Amino acid sequence: MIDIHTHILPGLDDGAGTIEDAVAMVQAAAAAGTTDMVATPHANPQYKFDPDEVARKLAELQQAVGDVARLHYGCEMHFTPENVQDLLAHPAKYCINHRGYLLLEFANELLPKTASAILERMVRSGIRPIVAHPERNPILQRIPAELRSWVEHGCLLQVTASSFFGRFGQRAEAAAHDLVSRGLVHLLASDTHDCIRRPPQLDETAQYVEKEFGAEAALRMLVENPKAVIEGLPIRETGSPVPKRRWFNGIWGRPTRFAAPA
Repeated sequence: MIDIHTHILPGLDDGAGTIEDAVAMVQAAAAAGTTDMVATPHANPQYKFDPDEVARKLAELQQAVGDVARLHYGCEMHFTPENVQDLLAHPAKYCINHRGYLLLEFANELLPKTASAILERMVRSGIRPIVAHPERNPILQRIPAELRSWVEHGCLLQVTASSFFGRFGQRAEAAAHDLVSRGLVHLLASDTHDCIRRPPQLDETAQYVEKEFGAEAALRMLVENPKAVIEGLPIRETGSPVPKRRWFNGIWGRPTRFAAPA
């Protein structure tokens, strides 16, 4: 499995605090079957993103963990006017492995009216935005039709693995299932910040997704598409996975299981 959203670089944001923490996170991920991890420290008003510092910390961590897992350059860029302006001028600075895919986070409180137009501009310029954890965002939870439009215009969606288990609340859990059922999710990732509260293991999620949505969907979202992202290659289309159990969530309340027809 390949994890394209992690906060494993020590001292850069609210993720790993020390090199020892970082090593433990990588080792735990590898023990659960993760072969590659993209380090995506925040770029937001609270945490300044320095690409040279990211590269240095990444090299240090890779040396410390050896060949347990392969580590890759990345960033979780907050959608702000300043970041967008700098991104369009220097896209490689923020993109995963400098190859065109961008992990992009939206604020929980406000979605700018210009968001769709800016996303389309990114795509036209050769950047493929990956919208991070839309199932956890209170605004994005309410606009699945808008998310579909973004996908149709070239954006990708990444759901947090532990959202399926209610770690971020019932609405996030319901939204995660609904988005996958709609065929809108391209990637699953841990968004790990530590080994306890936000752990790095993806194996439980892989088993769960295979059970609920099928082996092909799990392979696509945890292996094939993440591999394409780190290599800067086109991804497979999401298709429309048919869950083994259908989920009905009404107005994004707690999901209720219905047996799939035979």
